[in-house]
Amino acid sequence: MNRLPVEFYLQKTEIVAQKLLGKTLVYEGPDGLISGHIVETEAYLGFDDQACHGARGMTQRNKSMFLEAGRVYVYQIYGMHYCLNLVTQITGAPEAVLIRAVEPFNGIEIMKKNRNVNEEKNLCSGPGKLCQAFGITKEQDGWFITKGTLYVLYDGLQNFDSVITTRIGITKDADLPLRYYIKGNQYISKK
Repeated sequence: MNRLPVEFYLQKTEIVAQKLLGKTLVYEGPDGLISGHIVETEAYLGFDDQACHGARGMTQRNKSMFLEAGRVYVYQIYGMHYCLNLVTQITGAPEAVLIRAVEPFNGIEIMKKNRNVNEEKNLCSGPGKLCQAFGITKEQDGWFITKGTLYVLYDGLQNFDSVITTRIGITKDADLPLRYYIKGNQYISKK
């Protein structure tokens, strides 16, 4: 397997977010192998980014964001949905990339069961949907994305155009162009 190494996550967070587009997210979960091509991401830039969970310092909730590059940061929103982030930068620099949407590839029947949804287009078209479809919860918080059963492969979609725009669902630093998605892809969360 051709997993992305730790060095990949040590690039500028905005670059990591862009370069993750098209790569394959894989989870070898208890129900079987699930994978999909990453089609939408958002960058969160630490202390200088007021929308970033780490901007105001470390808490019990966000401590994984302060770990070294290549770690997983999973948090819960609205008391029910989980969101998957991949930590970038060195220990103590709370920067990460939110995986917003994935185009399902393997394990689609598992995803449909996990989401109780039949429409493939609606399985992973948002960060909460993606985690539910993949079976990602707080249990994976702090895991290494470079080894283990949750990982990202170099393999994936190629030869596509991408779009850079503002992030979704935030109020602070909402005007920063830190959201990236594959142009014309039907699996993104929002155009």
